[in-house]
Amino acid sequence: MSDNVETARLSTPVTKRDHIQGNQNAPVTLVEYGDYECPACGSAQELVKLIQQVRGPELRFVYRNFPLSDKHPHAENAAEAAEAADAQGGFWEMHDALFENQDALEDEDLVAYAADINLDADRLLADLESGKYQTRVQEDIQSGMQSGVDGTPTFYINDLRYDGPLEPEAIMAALEQAARA
Repeated sequence: MSDNVETARLSTPVTKRDHIQGNQNAPVTLVEYGDYECPACGSAQELVKLIQQVRGPELRFVYRNFPLSDKHPHAENAAEAAEAADAQGGFWEMHDALFENQDALEDEDLVAYAADINLDADRLLADLESGKYQTRVQEDIQSGMQSGVDGTPTFYINDLRYDGPLEPEAIMAALEQAARA
């Protein structure tokens, strides 16, 4: 990237409110704005898992919701289901289940995933029906828009948007550079 191009920055810092995996004091933070119904986000999850495995304690991974409801009609409800699962201590299990089942995101599917990961499925359904987590999802969308997110997946490495290819070698090199900076 040339010096005359301004790189988008993460406008909302990572806090305990976020969904975080990994070492809280890691030298590198990777933030993803994603959509559970987005095929590219589904593919990116394999890359994220590889990065987490390779970088281990040197990486903190953060996931934020950015459902593209105009393209993916089930994405926002799926994001709300992940937030409802978080309230029961099952965010990452639901996150993974949603990405593993991107073609099955109807309410009955979401309830089944909740039951499969030993959550209170009735409570999750009630939370979805009441819209209890709509505001939480909208807050992520707003922070993404303020950060320049215009599609999914969008990644930030230590607060700077990563616009390179979503290939292991390229993103690993960017993470290594960020760790040395």
